[in-house]
Amino acid sequence: MSMPLRQSLRIGGYILRNKLRGREKFPLIVELEPLFACNLACAGCGKIQHPHDVLRKRMPVEQALAAIEECGAPMVSIAGGEPLMHPQIDELVNELVRRRKFVFLCTNALLIPKKIDKFAPSPYFAWAVHIDGLRERHDASVCKEGVFDDAVAAVKECKRRGFRVTTNTTIFNTDTPQTVIDVMNYLNDDLRVDEMMISPGYAYDKAPDQDHFLGVQETRELFRKAFGDGNRKRWRFNHSPLFLDFLEGKVDFPCTAWAIPSYSLFGWQRPCYLMSDGYAQTYRELLDETDWDSYGRGRDSRCANCMAHCGYEPTAVFSTLGSLKESLRAVRSV
Repeated sequence: MSMPLRQSLRIGGYILRNKLRGREKFPLIVELEPLFACNLACAGCGKIQHPHDVLRKRMPVEQALAAIEECGAPMVSIAGGEPLMHPQIDELVNELVRRRKFVFLCTNALLIPKKIDKFAPSPYFAWAVHIDGLRERHDASVCKEGVFDDAVAAVKECKRRGFRVTTNTTIFNTDTPQTVIDVMNYLNDDLRVDEMMISPGYAYDKAPDQDHFLGVQETRELFRKAFGDGNRKRWRFNHSPLFLDFLEGKVDFPCTAWAIPSYSLFGWQRPCYLMSDGYAQTYRELLDETDWDSYGRGRDSRCANCMAHCGYEPTAVFSTLGSLKESLRAVRSV
């Protein structure tokens, strides 16, 4: 299963309008980071390695809204850090929803019980809870015991209140096809989240743990085995079918990181939220003054093992809409 029909139709229309206007590069979703601070210290994350004066900063709501309006993306993924630590996060979400942006609030879920009353269910809003595995695996990933149980309890409460809940699972070389199957089965069948996202981890330069990131061949083999036996068809993924093909190695794509730009306290990050080669003050500057042809596997050594969604999911979406066969396939999976 792919993304919700309302979302699919909206994104499809948005892409078509941009193509008809002759725009070569445009954003699908913005990775908005209104802060870098977090209440966890995950081994695979490089965001919390910023200096303390940076970790104390919070992006003003007006600045965040201006960035989203400037670039015009129909979807916003609010990340960090832990965005629920932002004192005005509910105001930011409500303003984006009012503008009919599809908002995914990425969170480790620990603060949901304290913040949930500030939010209301909407077809334009979803919690995106990070769950990297079942109890032992997840707690090891976030370097703290009890987080898995707290996250599960928060998801259940969100579902009880009528919120749309998605999950985001990062895969490392400590995973096996069976650990992936186990967590996907649990999220899909037991916890019954609305949709799931899955992606291989990227080797952040500042990540404390540099030993457990997957290579390309490892990634393809792992996903090929995990998606077998009909699992892929029955799991409720918030991904295009072609991106899942990409993870399995059935197709390959160039990186189109400009379609999922990252906007943070420093500005528009070059070239994506996983790498930092400087910042632009406007999205137009990011597009026009970044040498996009120098990035991607085979072009930049830092990209050699990257199969992350921020570079390749948009390419899969563009390829889907550029093919009648793939478009029909995507519609059938909704």
